[in-house]
Amino acid sequence: MTLPIYQVDAFATEIFAGNPAAICPLEEWLPKEQMQKIAMENNLAETAFFVKEENGYRLRWFTPVTEVQLCGHATLASAHVLFKHLGYEEESIKFQTLSGPLTVRREGEQLVMDFPASTCNVTEAPPLLEQALGVECNEVYSDMDHLCVLDTEQEVLNLTPNMRLLAQIDGRGVIVTAPADEEEADFVSRFFAPAVGVDEDPVTGSAHTMLTPYWSKVLGKNRLVGRQLSKRGGTVNCELKGDRVILSGQAKTYLKGEITL
Repeated sequence: MTLPIYQVDAFATEIFAGNPAAICPLEEWLPKEQMQKIAMENNLAETAFFVKEENGYRLRWFTPVTEVQLCGHATLASAHVLFKHLGYEEESIKFQTLSGPLTVRREGEQLVMDFPASTCNVTEAPPLLEQALGVECNEVYSDMDHLCVLDTEQEVLNLTPNMRLLAQIDGRGVIVTAPADEEEADFVSRFFAPAVGVDEDPVTGSAHTMLTPYWSKVLGKNRLVGRQLSKRGGTVNCELKGDRVILSGQAKTYLKGEITL
């Protein structure tokens, strides 16, 4: 049996930037164990699988070690594959996911995603967090991930976390953020999730569902630009609309191929 596979750089205007995701369109679901093995073999932060349903598509995401509840860049990449390669002609796509319905619409070169906003619950720093990061957090918030707020962009850039310690912290991952130095962005961030097999994610759409409500409150505006400071780097346009976060960016196809099972 052969399956189509695409590798797409999400939140990027050219290849070799943004966050790469593997996308596997399916006619019907494979066993979960087999999808997990494919994700492990791809060895990217996320591999997404989708199957057409009556009112859209069912979408699932896997890191190399586990299935996750929400992934922004692989959702963007899945929509890109449908629009660019699979002849999808409508202007918006509805995905059914473990996080509920998610829609992606096309606006020129931009793909615009509608996600549920995360809750910024004030909390004490979990045990090991500051030791693992090597810094003291000004503020810490928790939801699906932990959010650590620092003073400066340079502090975020300089981080060299202890991944072994970070992997022991409860939750999916750790977001570290600070105000941006440049006028082109409002805030910067990095995202670490060794507990789910991703030491540092290049550009994390789902992290911006927490970053957007936080920085919207701090900066007093609903439209924001986030810059993720990984080696590949990426830009996420963000808007807070009530209890929803609108995220947009571009995507570029790196490869098309087949998986032989």
